[in-house]
Amino acid sequence: MKTLRNYYFILFFIINYNLSIAQNAPKIHSHNDYNQTIPFWNAYSNGANSIEADIFLKNNDLYVAHNEEDIVPTRTLEALYLKPLESALKMKYRKNQELFLLIDIKSDANKTLNKLIDVLAAYSKIINSSNIKIIISGNRPNPNKYATYPNYIYFDHQVIENTLAAKNWTKVAMVSTSFRNYSEWNGLGRLTHKDFDKVSAVLKKAKKLGKPFRFWATPDTKTAWRTFTELKVDIINTDTPYACETYVSNLSKRTAVATVFSEVYIPTYYVDQKSSPIKNVILLIGDGNGLSQISSAVLANNGALSLTQLKSIGFIKTQSADDLTTDSAGAGTAIATGEKTNNRAIGTNVNGEPLQSITELLFDKNYKTGIITTDKMTGATPASFYAHQIDRSHTDAIAKDLLSSKLHFFAGGGANAFMGLPLSDTFKVINNIEALNTIESSRVGVFLSAQGVPSMMEGRGNLLAATTKAGIQYLDRKNKPFFLMVEAAKIDSFGHQNNTKGIVTETIDFDRAITEALKFADADGQTLVVITADHETSGFTVTSGNLESNTIEGGFVTHDHTAVMVPVFAYGPHSQEFQGVYENNELFSKILKVINRK
Repeated sequence: MKTLRNYYFILFFIINYNLSIAQNAPKIHSHNDYNQTIPFWNAYSNGANSIEADIFLKNNDLYVAHNEEDIVPTRTLEALYLKPLESALKMKYRKNQELFLLIDIKSDANKTLNKLIDVLAAYSKIINSSNIKIIISGNRPNPNKYATYPNYIYFDHQVIENTLAAKNWTKVAMVSTSFRNYSEWNGLGRLTHKDFDKVSAVLKKAKKLGKPFRFWATPDTKTAWRTFTELKVDIINTDTPYACETYVSNLSKRTAVATVFSEVYIPTYYVDQKSSPIKNVILLIGDGNGLSQISSAVLANNGALSLTQLKSIGFIKTQSADDLTTDSAGAGTAIATGEKTNNRAIGTNVNGEPLQSITELLFDKNYKTGIITTDKMTGATPASFYAHQIDRSHTDAIAKDLLSSKLHFFAGGGANAFMGLPLSDTFKVINNIEALNTIESSRVGVFLSAQGVPSMMEGRGNLLAATTKAGIQYLDRKNKPFFLMVEAAKIDSFGHQNNTKGIVTETIDFDRAITEALKFADADGQTLVVITADHETSGFTVTSGNLESNTIEGGFVTHDHTAVMVPVFAYGPHSQEFQGVYENNELFSKILKVINRK
């Protein structure tokens, strides 16, 4: 019941946070849109909902240009904007979305506006659309005459106060001013405190006018777009409408406010980096968990994790035998067997021949062995520690390999993959981790779900840490040395989705499992804990945030894995052996080397 309540709380928070972002999402204004490779369509098709065209009246025609000497006979307002907009309306493209067509008059205000009204008379679909506002900026007629113009003509008010009569004020569609009146910020770094206060003050004043507000002459960077979004500027100027719209519309997905926290455990360091014997090994793998993923969790978790208390730190190179960028199967097999292999291979070498895994080798040395994962048990990383198949997609064969595996204990999802198999002939199979505390069977399997294990944002709760603690206790009860691999699988899943919230939440939850391993290692005194990743996913980075509100904004390079090195943390006797930079398959030999020392 507690897990269900947590699920509803998190779901309520996410929905309301995203609604807040959506409701406050600014309009994207394609500044000097006529400079785009394809004016109008480039901005309109990419979601811009405010488009600007500078016009000149010359020889009784309206031309689009920034300066009179730039006029090209074919680039008329009709050709570049009115006819394309009319076509979009006929096609009912974005038919229910509001559009501001900002006409910046560069020639005589009254003559040019009168000509514009004459031209617009031929475009009934435009002037009769309730979703389109034609807004006059630049050279404008006397504001006291605004009410005399047709009902489809509106104006850009460039004074941060209302000095107009009510009938003229109703014709004002937006209020704008130059950003340079308040700051010289170039959009990199952050606004100075002084400039932030000045910009915030003018925004507060403008908001009281009850009209959409726009700064012009603004910096045009991601940092600026985020800042203006956070300040609730109604309309953001940009010369790159696609990039700006994409960035702003996905900002909520890339922004995480931590709602799950890891209570930081400070180890005793009593046997850390000492030369004392090692009895047990706990290997924890964060799937897709690179340095930036860890950094995001550190920053969101009030500046620290249990993981970041460790002193022995290294990096591993993750390349597979046949690719610069590994997948989880190739990387998992390298870690589990000590031999690099091809992507997609599960416990087999480059020729498809079975490789002895660390669980099989240690089983023969009288170790108890176990696997915990928030993936399905047939997933690439857990399977690499017990199965032998040439391709990770051979799910049925991988499931059968569990029956002949050298595992004493497993916990993971995907029970349905084992339906029809005599798994209970090998393992005492249970569906409740609490039951593990009283079971004396020598081989036990725990299915955490029929299909995939839920993510934290789907209500998984403290399941990974609880399972890690219970699994350690179960293996330790046998009075024999043990090897346990624990995988936090969902960090990778949210990396593929480019979802910052998921990455931060899953990485913080992973730290709670790490905490259980560290606590046991301190109490036991003979346990080596190694924490690493199979690879990094998404080229994730931390671009912004707020430590006080536990907020992180992430950025992404790809939806796939990357080839960057990933960190290794170690704790316990001989943990210093894991420092340095080395290949991922060397983890295997390093672990065997230190546990064989007397």
